[in-house]
Amino acid sequence: MIGMFARSKAGHDKNKTYVILKEEDGYVFLADGVSKTIENPKKKKLKHIQPIIENFDVELVNRIEQKQLIQNEEIKRAIRKHGGL
Repeated sequence: MIGMFARSKAGHDKNKTYVILKEEDGYVFLADGVSKTIENPKKKKLKHIQPIIENFDVELVNRIEQKQLIQNEEIKRAIRKHGGL
């Protein structure tokens, strides 16, 4: 799921769109490039997100998987490019 978009299903950020940066022990680490940055991602349980399977940025997925340097602006641009989902 790394690099895919996900929508929050619960919490104060319900319906907000993020990019999945990392998975770990039933949790995911999410960034939106604004309030939750790459340096300080949001930790959320898997059951509290809805992965968006049909719509993702292939270039962003590849860069995250290869652990290349990614800027917050790129996360914001990817979310905006795909209609804010």
